[in-house]
Amino acid sequence: MPACNPSTHSPQLDTIRMVEEFIQEHSGEYKRRALWENLPKKMMYQTFKTIIEYLLESGKIASDSRGTICWIHNPDLVRKYAMREDLRIR
Repeated sequence: MPACNPSTHSPQLDTIRMVEEFIQEHSGEYKRRALWENLPKKMMYQTFKTIIEYLLESGKIASDSRGTICWIHNPDLVRKYAMREDLRIR
């Protein structure tokens, strides 16, 4: 079993939720750096980058060609299409 690296830091859930809520409220307004600078609570940029990478990988946000961050996660739409019998999830 690999040893735990003490210098590795995972963001706390409340911090992730704060970033998610801010992006939802300001979707399409900020690029990555400006988003970090305008968050309601300050955090280290490395922590912010970790959260952004998680949100990108989980499909909750996307970045356009200019680098603007947008919220794209829509669970209501997913549920709507998941209930349709003429569609299937691959």
